[in-house]
Amino acid sequence: MAGRLATPALWGRQSSVSEIDRLLAFGQEALSAAGELAAARFRALLTVENKLAGDGFDPVTEADRAVEACLRERIAAHYPHHGIVGEEFGERRGQSAWSWIIDPIDGTRSFMTGLPAWGCLLGILRDGEPAAGLMHQPVVRETFGGDGEQAWIDRGGTRQTLRARANPVVADAVLCATHPDIFDDATLKRFQALAKQVRLMRYGGDCYNYCLLAHGLVDIVIEDDIRPYDILPLVPIVRGAGALITDLAGGPAQGGRLVVAAANEALHAAAMAAMHP
Repeated sequence: MAGRLATPALWGRQSSVSEIDRLLAFGQEALSAAGELAAARFRALLTVENKLAGDGFDPVTEADRAVEACLRERIAAHYPHHGIVGEEFGERRGQSAWSWIIDPIDGTRSFMTGLPAWGCLLGILRDGEPAAGLMHQPVVRETFGGDGEQAWIDRGGTRQTLRARANPVVADAVLCATHPDIFDDATLKRFQALAKQVRLMRYGGDCYNYCLLAHGLVDIVIEDDIRPYDILPLVPIVRGAGALITDLAGGPAQGGRLVVAAANEALHAAAMAAMHP
């Protein structure tokens, strides 16, 4: 089923597409180029640095920096008035309602251990709010995108519209989180209580969890220790597939570090109930 951005040929007809469409088309092309830099370094011998001085482990590699530098250069060249925020190189203020947010490799731990469960994230913000987003995985060559109204996956130029599952039964649900260490002890106990109710619980995935939620393959995603660049590019994809994503108080996901995403209202309510003491 073709989405609104069915073919790259449509992108050239500037009068027939919206500003969001144009920004998404540019973003996908930029991610494709930047992603090649990551793919070329994947499963190669890389120096891994720890951004946390002696307290914990927050890895960064040459690939993270190369991807972000490439994206920032392309955005600055095409949209010099847009702001940019990136995980590795910080903020460049703009003079426009539009800005971009970058997580060059979401899932650096997976990247450095040779697992392809990582992606390059690029979000488009309007007045600071998530308007559209992209997740590109250059090794498996697929891109997820969304604008809050629809979501899609592109594999080799073939685009398919995505929809989250409508199943409201917790006992049939698939629950995902990246790792138990992201939760403090009390939150982990509540997460595990929910995990006992679902059909399947899996750890791992990082940004892929949210994309697979949009794809209808995962039903609930709960993450903690979330920063804006981790989640803002993914919010329009989740919402575009008809799913819900909030913080623990039920507010915008970007407003809190613990994120609850679910395929539909019933599953979101169940997840929220489990996560509240």
